[in-house]
Amino acid sequence: MSEPRFVEAVGPDVDTAIQNGLKKLDADMKDVIVEVLEESTKGFFGIGGRQAKVRLTLLAPPSRKQKPPTPAPKPAARKKARPAPAPEAELELAATPPAPDDELARVAEDTLRELLARMGIEDTRIEAYYVEAADQKETSPLVLQVLGRDLGTLIGRRGDTLSALQYITRLIVSRELQSRANIVVDVEHYKARREKRLRSLALRMAKQAVQRGRTVTLEPMPAYERRIIHLTLRDRTDVYTQSVGEGSSRKVTIVPVQNR
Repeated sequence: MSEPRFVEAVGPDVDTAIQNGLKKLDADMKDVIVEVLEESTKGFFGIGGRQAKVRLTLLAPPSRKQKPPTPAPKPAARKKARPAPAPEAELELAATPPAPDDELARVAEDTLRELLARMGIEDTRIEAYYVEAADQKETSPLVLQVLGRDLGTLIGRRGDTLSALQYITRLIVSRELQSRANIVVDVEHYKARREKRLRSLALRMAKQAVQRGRTVTLEPMPAYERRIIHLTLRDRTDVYTQSVGEGSSRKVTIVPVQNR
C-alpha cells in the first residue's frame, strides 16, 4: 500500500502541529511542503480555544527511505509514450527531441496550433522537446515552446493566460489520447527565465531571513511557482518554508529554524 502524499495534523501551536504531521508521514521538514490551514487561538479564559491545523504534502518519498537510483544508459531516442502527470519541470535542463512516431508530441503540437489559430495568433513556430523531471520518480514532461514576435498577450499578467492555455492543451490532449498528458506550454522561454529568477529570489530571501532572524513572506504566487521556492530551499538546514493564505492569495513564507 502506497504512503499518503499528504496529511493534516493539529496541535496547540503551528510548530507542534507540523511535528505531529511529520511523525505521521515519517518524514523530515525538507521532505514536505507545509500549509498552515488554521492558526491556534487561546479563547476566552481558556474556553473556546482552537488548535492550529496544518497540511503537509510530500515533495517526494521521505529522504531516509530513498534508495540510490540504479544507473541506466539513456536511450538514443524516445519511444512512443504517454507520460503521467507531474509537477512543473525544471525547464532549463537539457532537452530531448521527441521521436518521429511520438503520438503524444504529435497530438499536443496539433492541438496547440489549433488553439493559437482560434486565438488569432499567427506567425509562430512550436518547438517540442522533453526535459528531465524535477524528481527521478516523475515522468519527463513534454515542453511545447511557442516562439515568435509580440507574444506577450499569450503570457498575460503574471503568466495567467499562459497557465490557462497550458490547462486547456493538457485537457484536450488527455481526452484525445484517453490518458492524462504531462505537458508544459511555454512562450519565448518565459517559464525558464521566471524559474531562474524565483530560485535566485528564494536564496536571497532565505539569507535575509537567517540574518534578521525573522520570517520572510513572499508575494502571492501560483502553485507551480510556490513549488519552485519550496524545492529550492528544501535541503537547507537553517530555514524551512510554508504556504499560507487561500486561493490566489496563497504565498510562501521562509522561516529561520531558530524561530521554531
